[in-house]
Amino acid sequence: MGKTPLPAIFLLLILILSACQEADVEPPDETPDETAKAIESPEVRVAEFIELWKSGDFPGMHTNYLNQGTQSVYGEANFVTWQQDLHKQMGVENLEVSYTEPAEDAEWNKEQPADFSIRVAFDTIIGPVEFEKTLTLLYESHGKVEDWFVEWDPSFIVPNLEAGDQVSTEITQGPRGEMVDRNGNAIASNSTGYEVSVIPENFDTAKKQQLAELLGMSEQAIDNKLNQPWVQPHYLVPIAQIKADQSTLDELFTIRGTTSREVTMRNYPYGWALSHISGYMGPITSEQLEAWSSKGYSTETMVGRQGLEEILQERLRGRAGGRIILKKQQENAVITSVDNEPIPGETVALTIDAELQQALYEAMGEQAGTSAAIDPDTGETLALVSSPGFDPNEFVPNITNSRFQELANDPLQPFFNRFAAVYAPGPIMQPITAAIGLESGTLDPAEGYDISGKSWQRYQSWGDYRVTRPRDDVPNPIDLNKALIHSDNIYFAQQALNIQDDDFQTGLENFGFSEEIAFPIELTPSRISQDGTFGSEGQLAGTASGQGQMQVNILHMATLYSPILTNGKLYKPTLFLDDEDQQLWNENLLDAENAELLQISLSNAGKELGTELAGKSGTARERDEQNSWFVGYSLVNPDLIVAMMVEGEDEVDETVEQVIEEWNKE
Repeated sequence: MGKTPLPAIFLLLILILSACQEADVEPPDETPDETAKAIESPEVRVAEFIELWKSGDFPGMHTNYLNQGTQSVYGEANFVTWQQDLHKQMGVENLEVSYTEPAEDAEWNKEQPADFSIRVAFDTIIGPVEFEKTLTLLYESHGKVEDWFVEWDPSFIVPNLEAGDQVSTEITQGPRGEMVDRNGNAIASNSTGYEVSVIPENFDTAKKQQLAELLGMSEQAIDNKLNQPWVQPHYLVPIAQIKADQSTLDELFTIRGTTSREVTMRNYPYGWALSHISGYMGPITSEQLEAWSSKGYSTETMVGRQGLEEILQERLRGRAGGRIILKKQQENAVITSVDNEPIPGETVALTIDAELQQALYEAMGEQAGTSAAIDPDTGETLALVSSPGFDPNEFVPNITNSRFQELANDPLQPFFNRFAAVYAPGPIMQPITAAIGLESGTLDPAEGYDISGKSWQRYQSWGDYRVTRPRDDVPNPIDLNKALIHSDNIYFAQQALNIQDDDFQTGLENFGFSEEIAFPIELTPSRISQDGTFGSEGQLAGTASGQGQMQVNILHMATLYSPILTNGKLYKPTLFLDDEDQQLWNENLLDAENAELLQISLSNAGKELGTELAGKSGTARERDEQNSWFVGYSLVNPDLIVAMMVEGEDEVDETVEQVIEEWNKE
């Protein structure tokens, strides 16, 4: 038997031993250090931190989310107080913070910082602020907690802010928007005025009376300004704003210690005529300040106080701009952190024709009353007058108390907005009663009634109530045409009583009675009666001619006649030029044949008055006084309906005719 060589056996044993060792020992990890460092995404921490930031929970941010380095530099008291104070100083609102989500396959390493792009945006007293930053998180151990923590510095409040910097703001108010009429004529605009100030140590007190007279204020009012707690002898103290000609300014400058600067002031070119539409500007009231405190208003703000100036305050209000300024502690320099241009308020165009409005106001001769003009085909309000008015320019910048009291105590009540009120309409309601009767089929326009005497009652159960008519010498029979021409209240009472069931009330409601009038300026709704129903047959009979408890708003009254010209369509009255035209209120109120019948009768009624208008006149008793009415339109150009009411018994049909003739010439 042969022998195996010893070296060969030794080599074999080595190979067997090596193989056994390889089978018993597991292979080591390929990257033991990298596996140990891999960690969960910090995105959850970022989202939680941002939610606390947006809610203003600065203590929670500091305690639970800031890294150790940030916490050591910015103690909790400083971190919290500083941000709260700066937010209050800058008027920070609507804070929004968002971040860019990381890629789905992003890997995170606790030895490396995690960066997130964030966007910060908020509103301030100088307008919006928006900037982008990189939010860095570090993986740290805080006691027993190991997690991601935020590295923070003051530039997350406003750009370039550093510890020790002083922050100040300069506010520039955006110009107030203007109101213009349909032709672009200014109704409320901005003009140049002057703010007169005094330096107390230089002021010649012997000229105080002269200064008071030039500024239209009392000497006591000047003393009150100069004795304010903050005033120092060398300070410039604003006393009053005025609209002044050069001669007044020259006289002011002769008073030692006075100075002036240009300021923007409100101007109302049409004054009295449009005063109840435009309203006026004035210092903010305590009620307005409470309602608008969250919108950046202060006790010094001038705001709309009446009319559209108040209603459109937010649209007309210019948005403030300005700068956030940082006085750097380290570089001893001043830099601008944020610089916002002011934004002008909106220019609002009205459907009003200011020249027509002025013509109506002047034609009324400042008698107490109201008038309205509409385009029947669109519902656009072309004029809306309350007479007498007042001059809103007197309120700029401030009306004196004595002048205000003079206006307030005027027996003609210039502050009372008559176009917003309701009045008993009288016979001008008869065409509407006729329209309802024609459509119900109970009124035959050709059928004549034999009516005798000036008064009538259907039943003795009516007691003392009788329907009366202006005259009883119109030859019988009385048909619709005669009844409209001569305002025969008895004829229309009988027609209303002939309408079946509650169809007369329903007919009036279809014309908009007892319904809120959707209009920017609040208008009292027209009403059938106190409770919207007829309490008796006698009341119904009187309502047929605009008596009883019926009351109508002047703008609604003009609108009531439009279905006669539009074949039964009633459009809602509008006031803003950018409103949609032809906002349908109701339709099918009259068919074409019945509309033409009423057009003919209204034309005949106008000729009876000696005018070139189609329309209806009448008088109605209101609080023991007779008011005169007319509603009509031009026979030549029937795209304008005018309604007018004057307190007293002066006839107004010729006044309306004069205005419409002049308007048609343009």
